Amino acid sequence: MLLAVRRQAVGLQKTTMKMSPLARVLLLLTGIFAAYQISTGIDGFSTIPIIAYTISFGVLLVAGILLIIWGFEVLDSPAVVIVSTIIPLSLATGLVWQHLASLRTPYLIFAIVGFLAVTLTRVRPAPDKTPTFVIAIVHGIAGMTIFLLPIVLSIQEVTNPLFSLVGVGGALIGLGGLALSFLKAGRPILSKDFILKILPVILFLMTLCFVVGFGYG
Repeated sequence: MLLAVRRQAVGLQKTTMKMSPLARVLLLLTGIFAAYQISTGIDGFSTIPIIAYTISFGVLLVAGILLIIWGFEVLDSPAVVIVSTIIPLSLATGLVWQHLASLRTPYLIFAIVGFLAVTLTRVRPAPDKTPTFVIAIVHGIAGMTIFLLPIVLSIQEVTNPLFSLVGVGGALIGLGGLALSFLKAGRPILSKDFILKILPVILFLMTLCFVVGFGYG
């Protein structure tokens, strides 16, 4: 019982770490790249991928702006885990819809059910391990999709080799999303200070990989 209380305290502990000027610059660049991707980088795609990518990069843009304005304290919001799930699920759905026609409907169903599962386990009481298990499954599948699919397509020469950078971005978003989600769940896989220090770097590198990968792949 004491362990459970300690975990809950970790998840609810207020974030007081001050954001460095470099972190704010990286977040600003992240927002600029995300806005560019929304306005220019998804031209020519079909309707569903455009919607999915717009949602993904739109949430990323808003998240970057909120972090710049309010600092890391915004991460104390209970909605962070839910919002951090939208980005990989939307991005993965767009990729599958573009390149794996036979899995379009099943993956769309997974994305919707996965998002609802994460949301429900956050807004309603659930057994101690259930929210963590749900997060791990949803983020894991979405992250692996974004990581593996572009790399496999590049190896098979279906796309330009630079499209594999989308996979690198997928690896970064998977690591960052899981680290942040487990932190909010009170089961941090890395120290909170370390996660907050590397979060702006991860967001910047991830967005840069996506922009270059989609733009030149």
